[in-house]
Amino acid sequence: MFKPVLEQLEVFKENLVELISERELTAKLEASLKEKRPLRIKYGADPSAPDLHLGHTVPLRKLRQLQDLGHLVVFIIGDFTARIGDPSGKSETRPMQTEEQVLANAKTYQEQVFQILDKKKTEVRYNSEWLGKMRPEDFLKLTAQYTVARILERDDFSKRYKAGQPIALVEFLYPLLQGHDSVEIRSDIEIGGTDQKFNLLVGRELQKTDGQTPQVVMTLPLIEGLDGVQKMSKSLGNHIALKDSPREMFGKVMSIPDTMMERYYRYLAALSLKEVESVLADLKCGILHPREAKSRLAERIVSLFHSETDGIRAREEFDEIFKNKGMPVDIPTVKISQRTIDIVSLLVEAKLVASKTEARRLMEQGGVKIGHEKITDPKAAITIGDPFVLQCGKRKFAKIVLST
Repeated sequence: MFKPVLEQLEVFKENLVELISERELTAKLEASLKEKRPLRIKYGADPSAPDLHLGHTVPLRKLRQLQDLGHLVVFIIGDFTARIGDPSGKSETRPMQTEEQVLANAKTYQEQVFQILDKKKTEVRYNSEWLGKMRPEDFLKLTAQYTVARILERDDFSKRYKAGQPIALVEFLYPLLQGHDSVEIRSDIEIGGTDQKFNLLVGRELQKTDGQTPQVVMTLPLIEGLDGVQKMSKSLGNHIALKDSPREMFGKVMSIPDTMMERYYRYLAALSLKEVESVLADLKCGILHPREAKSRLAERIVSLFHSETDGIRAREEFDEIFKNKGMPVDIPTVKISQRTIDIVSLLVEAKLVASKTEARRLMEQGGVKIGHEKITDPKAAITIGDPFVLQCGKRKFAKIVLST
C-alpha cells in the first residue's frame, strides 16, 4: 500500500521551505507503514473570499502529492475562524464576516479545491463543529494554555504593538483556535504557507498539552503575483483566479516578469521535478527562449484548470492578437439599450471593468480602444450604430450592438 519510508520522505520534503522536524516525520512514516495506517494531514482554509487563485494551489498541489502516497488530507473549512479573520501578515484588524457570507464562500471553495485534491482521500470538516460548541469554561481553559508574551512573539503582532497600532483581543485568540483544530482532528502533519508558521507551531504546543504526539509542521513559499513583488492577492489585483477564462488566464501568465518563471514552473505547473529541472536547464543555456518557455507555462496552467484544448486555443489566440495584432475570434456580444452612452458607463455595462474608477484609470493609460482607435476622454459620448469591438486592456474585448 505505502512506498518505503525513504522514498516517501523525498516526496514530503520536495519544495518545502521548512520541515519541523525530519526526525519526527520519519518516525510517523515508519509507524504508518507498520500499522498500514494513512497519516492525517491537516490543511485549513478560511473562506474569507469566494474565489481561489493560483497562490492557493501551492499547498493543494503538495497535498495531492501526499494523497498519491496513500495519506489522508483533513481539509478544515474555517467557517468559525473566518468570522474573526486570520491576522497573519495584516497591519490592521480585519472586519468580522457574517455566517451567511462565510458559508456561501465555503461552497465555492470546495468546488475549486477538488479540481486538485482527490475527494476519496479527503475528509472535509468545518471547525464550527467544535469551536461553535465550546462552553465558556472550555474557552477559558484553552486561553490559559498560552501567554500574551508568547503571542506577541508573532512578527505581525510585534510590529503593530511597537508601532502603537491597535490589536483586537479577538486576533490574539485566532492562533489558539486554529491550533485547537489540530487537537480536535488529531493531526499528524499540518501544511501551510510561511506566513502560517506561528499558527502551526501553536497547534504542536496545544497537542502536547493534550497528551497527543505533536504534529509535524511543513511550510511552503508564498507565490508572488503578476507584479513579481508582492504575494499573489485578490485585494492587490495581482492574482490569477482559478475561475478566470482561458484567454484571461493565459494572458496573465504571459505578463509575469521573466524572473518569476522558475517559481511558477516549480510551484504552479504541476510538473515532475525532473520535467521542471529540464525546462530550467534549457532556459539557462539558451536552448529555450524565455517567451517560448512562458507560452508553454501559460498553456500548461490553462490546461490544468480548463482543458488541453482550451490551453492550445488560448495560445493560438494570444499569438494572433499580440504577434499579428489581430483580435480574438470568439468575442462576446453585449447588447446596449441606449443609442448614445458615455464611454465610462459603456465599459461598466459591458462588464469590461469592475468600476467607473477603473475605467477612467485604464483610459488615462491608453488601454481603451474602439477598433484600433484609442479613447482617452472619459466624457466621450459613444453612438451605437453598426456593431463595433470595444477593447479594454490587453485581454478584454466585447462586441457592442444596439438591442432592439
